[in-house]
Amino acid sequence: MDPILIADDHPLFRAALRQAVTAAFPDTPIEEADSLAALQALVEQQRAFSLLLLDLHMPGTHGFSAVIYLREQYQNTPLVVISASDEADVMQRAIGFGANGFIPKSSNLDTMTDAMKQVLGGDTWLPPVARHSTAVAASASQQELVKRIRSLTPQQFRVLGMLLEGMANKVIAIELEVSEATVKAHMTAILRKLGVRNRTQAVLLLRDIAIETPT
Repeated sequence: MDPILIADDHPLFRAALRQAVTAAFPDTPIEEADSLAALQALVEQQRAFSLLLLDLHMPGTHGFSAVIYLREQYQNTPLVVISASDEADVMQRAIGFGANGFIPKSSNLDTMTDAMKQVLGGDTWLPPVARHSTAVAASASQQELVKRIRSLTPQQFRVLGMLLEGMANKVIAIELEVSEATVKAHMTAILRKLGVRNRTQAVLLLRDIAIETPT
């Protein structure tokens, strides 16, 4: 069995997830990513995983962007969102954007292990509060935006996250240890793929995948 990936920036919750994974799959190796950069490093290495556990709000991610991104990079790997959110709407939207399950961070160990087993068995898992709610269908504009985000390369996705945090090209270049010209080239490609002309339009466009309830 390939490793299970835990992507979460909170050390204590990663420890709780490790415990749940070990309880559910005792002999399965575990890989961890504590930031978007660490997550993307694993993606760029084309690492294979049997299950992806993704915190919905790691630094550098915005709304459901990381769900969309990982779904494109690992199209056949079960993906479970982990979040402090208890809003049925957020849970249903996560499924709509490609997740196979949604586990609230308030869940106990037994619930987490059961959810992971069900997802690996091919089922979709949601907590009771969301199981009987009406699924939120993505609008045509959201579906188009998903396609555009999925067309970004890993590095372009990372630059997009920094753009949304308001970083200037010079700061992004320092963070990524590349030239400012390289960042400008990435930015041009990102704006083209998103179908917008400037940073402001990109930020406004990405409101379609925002999460109103903080997690």
